[in-house]
Amino acid sequence: MKSAGPTTHSPGSSDAGGGCADCPTYRAANLKKLGLRLDRWDFVVALAGNPNTGKSTVFNALTGLRQHTGNWPGKTVARAEGAFEYQGNKYKLVDLPGTYSLLSTSLDEEIARDFLLFGQPDVTIVVVDATRLERNLNLALQVLEITGRAVLCLNLVDEAARHGITVDERQLARDLGVPVVPTAARFGRGLPELLGAVHDVASGRTTGRMHRLTKAPPAIGHALDELARKIDLAYPGLPNVRWLAMRLLGGDERITEALRSGELAGLTRRSAGKTPSQPALAPVA
Repeated sequence: MKSAGPTTHSPGSSDAGGGCADCPTYRAANLKKLGLRLDRWDFVVALAGNPNTGKSTVFNALTGLRQHTGNWPGKTVARAEGAFEYQGNKYKLVDLPGTYSLLSTSLDEEIARDFLLFGQPDVTIVVVDATRLERNLNLALQVLEITGRAVLCLNLVDEAARHGITVDERQLARDLGVPVVPTAARFGRGLPELLGAVHDVASGRTTGRMHRLTKAPPAIGHALDELARKIDLAYPGLPNVRWLAMRLLGGDERITEALRSGELAGLTRRSAGKTPSQPALAPVA
């Protein structure tokens, strides 16, 4: 199913020094790589992707290798965080475990899914391998069922070119409804454009669209509609009601517990307007 592309406001004007705010050189010059420890930050950015897509390369390029690895609270899975400053805003970057899906069939998948849903990052960068796009889009589409505040990092375009593979990133952006930025992260190519896209989504300059379930298997269609209606009545304002209903029908214990405990009510309040600079995640141990 094709959807309209992300909505982008008019480009910004030149800065006082004469640099074009939409030029890669200007964007790169405005990146300041920071250490981990930030008392306050303006935006939280999650970094998601399949294993071996170059996700760690993107993380290191944005944070300057100054990362700190600890464990997720209550888990043994490693957690890497870093930080950078761009256009006067401070960003906390959280590197999620590399996964192929968000169906919570493994601990890594559970951690990634829970952070995207309950941590509600301001932007999610989904790193995909341009040489294996069809395989990688499975995760990207699942992320877009949870949040439309996303940017697709189309990485390894240099390897794709070597294999005679070209990707129409503009058409892909229209199909997905979020910005798509081609990169070759290990060479730094495309990273200034990626920074610009992240900044635009975080600041609200660009508005993406979530992929919503439009059809359900006939056997559960009525139950899905009825459950989604009840969730919407109990928690008005949730952006991903049908996805939550589908997970509940699938017996997802984490979502079931969030429904019983009232945790979903907190998601409603935060999705209505999260205050920048407020921690959206626990500190690294």
